[in-house]
Amino acid sequence: MTDTTPAHVPVMLEEIVRWLDPHRGAVLVDGTTGGGGHTRALAERVGPSGMVIAMDCDPAALAAAERNLAGLAVKLVHANFCDLPEVLEQLEIKEVDGVVLDLGVSSDQLADRERGFSFSSTGRLDLRFDPTVGQPAGRLMNRLSAEQLADLIYRYGEERYSRRIARAIVKQRSERPIETAVELAELVRRCVPRTKGRRRIDPATRTFQALRIAVNDELKSLEIALRRIPDCLHRGARTAVISFHSLEDRRVKEAFRDDERMEVLTPKPIRPGKEEVDENPRSRSAKLRVAARI
Repeated sequence: MTDTTPAHVPVMLEEIVRWLDPHRGAVLVDGTTGGGGHTRALAERVGPSGMVIAMDCDPAALAAAERNLAGLAVKLVHANFCDLPEVLEQLEIKEVDGVVLDLGVSSDQLADRERGFSFSSTGRLDLRFDPTVGQPAGRLMNRLSAEQLADLIYRYGEERYSRRIARAIVKQRSERPIETAVELAELVRRCVPRTKGRRRIDPATRTFQALRIAVNDELKSLEIALRRIPDCLHRGARTAVISFHSLEDRRVKEAFRDDERMEVLTPKPIRPGKEEVDENPRSRSAKLRVAARI
């Protein structure tokens, strides 16, 4: 982004603050700092005697956070949230008073037209949170077979037209590689039949989701984090996770339910209120689950 003003609107901010219930002097973790909205709210409540450990894979997000969170008791760390135990060890902190994970793509990432997160992006189709790790989505998409692409789009995007989309991608790249997000989005839209009435999401959403999950290994990172975070919590400390699609939410639900170290505090996920959805339509698919360390 060329504009340093954060565009991100934190989802369910009031609910996160209420459920984590931060107190003065507490040490909390925001494992997905992104635009810094949750980090700021928590840091203001723990005060200068406390600390928020703000982690993110995205160097650009951390650079913006360094500017936007200046003066607050925040420790910025370039790391994946699944590496929380190692981060705490380096900081010589044994346990923390709460953890929040917001698994959504930030508005700042969507606004960065050079990385491919937005369907209208004319930059390279990258989709990596950390551009120094792994391979960009464009390279992955242009080397997989039609069958491999279809399986990936179906598995991670739950896209019913995955095979049609995969065949179209392979046909298109035989003539010219698909290099930008706008090219891929237009191709996918041509493959998905129109339905009567107003579509709630862009037809390209599920395909982009699948590629993003694949290049960032998101589900594996989440599974690892959910196993490791409980051992980083004080007794009674809480973990709050905001997910945006069923693949994530299912893993969070099962991890909280099946972990004998944790007590589920939200038998049903908390959803954003109508007012929030009206003000921030991207929040409409959000689900918040919370569990406490026994």
